Amino acid sequence: MEFLPDKETLSFLLMDYGGIALFWLLALEIIALPIPGEPLMVLAGVLLCNGDLSIAPTLTAAYSGAVLGISVSYTLGRTAGSYLVTGYGEKIGLTNARMLQVQNWFERFGKWTLVIGYFVPGVRHFTGFAAGMSVLDFRRFALFGYIGAIVWVSTFLSLGYFLGDYWVSIFEIIANRIAIFFS
Repeated sequence: MEFLPDKETLSFLLMDYGGIALFWLLALEIIALPIPGEPLMVLAGVLLCNGDLSIAPTLTAAYSGAVLGISVSYTLGRTAGSYLVTGYGEKIGLTNARMLQVQNWFERFGKWTLVIGYFVPGVRHFTGFAAGMSVLDFRRFALFGYIGAIVWVSTFLSLGYFLGDYWVSIFEIIANRIAIFFS
């Protein structure tokens, strides 16, 4: 996991660029770049608590970044998804019949994945794409995807804000345990 930005790098980006860095890092993280979104927001919450970041711009940047990220992911799924299925789908087991199953599943249950998926690393990167690829109505996507973004961002910013540096230490211990598990 050496390619992931560490706490010092994230802190530097947030301190020097504030909400702009938070906005772009969260948007790119949700689109699927390996940026640790939860530690980033916890750190932003700690910086909010310490007075190093302003509340309104930080909240606006975090919510907007998460919404942009999932919206781009949805748009990519909606526009390129069918191309990927017809061009490469059979090579990876995605047939038209399976895509119809995914569409039906998303219509019934998938919208809740847009809310809960934010809290599962690896899943949040694909929920928007899968929703777009399954041709989930944009209004339904936006309702559930944007609510999920608000809940996710609020949760981790609040953890950083209210638990401060203690939560950063806990998160580092968890991250080290995960790194040991995968190595």
